[in-house]
Amino acid sequence: MTQHPAGPDRRRGPFRAGERVQLTDVKGRKYTTMLTVDGYFQSARGRLRHTDIIGRDEGSVIDTDDGHRLLALRPLISDYVLSMPRGATPIYPKDAAQIVSIADIFPGARVVEAGLGSGALALSLLAAIGPSGHLTSVERREDFATIAMANVESWYGDDIPPWTVHVGDLNDVMEDLEDGSVDHVLLDMLAPWENLDGAMRVLRPGGVILAYVATTTQMSRFVEELRTTYTFTEVEASETVVRTWHLEGLAVRPDHRMVAHTGFLVVARRLAPLSEPLLEKRRPAKLAYSDTMPWNDETLAPIQEHEISPKKLRKVLRDVKQRTHMEQTGSSHVSTEGTPGS
Repeated sequence: MTQHPAGPDRRRGPFRAGERVQLTDVKGRKYTTMLTVDGYFQSARGRLRHTDIIGRDEGSVIDTDDGHRLLALRPLISDYVLSMPRGATPIYPKDAAQIVSIADIFPGARVVEAGLGSGALALSLLAAIGPSGHLTSVERREDFATIAMANVESWYGDDIPPWTVHVGDLNDVMEDLEDGSVDHVLLDMLAPWENLDGAMRVLRPGGVILAYVATTTQMSRFVEELRTTYTFTEVEASETVVRTWHLEGLAVRPDHRMVAHTGFLVVARRLAPLSEPLLEKRRPAKLAYSDTMPWNDETLAPIQEHEISPKKLRKVLRDVKQRTHMEQTGSSHVSTEGTPGS
């Protein structure tokens, strides 16, 4: 079995069998692969054996036998999130970074996250809270939770900060938490307003509630439901758009493609008991509030969660098991009976 260092040393030193490497060609294309003693990498921009990489320092430029050059680096967390096996659509790195920042996820924080998905946000939250904090993640689907836990364990190894995963309903999980015992409640779910009662109870005064939603209808309903509780500060909402740039001498211009809308971040803070929110006296815009709000209009189709096909889900679970085997053994060999070879 391959032994990997724990903690920060896991990300340092020469490349080892059983860890992932990111190869970049001269066109800037990136390929992430798991290094094994019997592995072989091949693309239109070069091919080489994994043993040509194992033992080299990170940042090495490798000349392949067919005359190409490849840069070898360990992937950053943003690279890993976009390449890891997934069941649910992950929270993009740009949004995860914003969540950690605007929600002020600090070392030692006690965080409740609902909608674990593929574990993308959990990776950043665990890094932010550190060994003195605690993350409670809730996921309704057991298969998604299995994928997410495997992704987090693959990234952190045996040095995962304090983390508890529950498969079930968020309201049931929050019933077991003490009043005012949580610093942050983060909701990545279809109907985050359904969990406001529990969030109000478990959040400490000044604690942060944040919802990640995809549509304006979801955002509007969550904001209005928050306001009717009279328990939170005035809500702030934003979206993050990232645009990369082409850099070549004086030919500096925005790239033609960009990572635009992925979701809205809606954030508010818990008021102290017996305190009321500061409500600005303003006249609402015409037609801002109609007799029938969109979410109460039965003629409109309800928002539905995107479903992953059973075939794709089975493939993702197989990929996760195979990756775990390669990390543990440093080999891609699997026995003919379908169980990992020795």
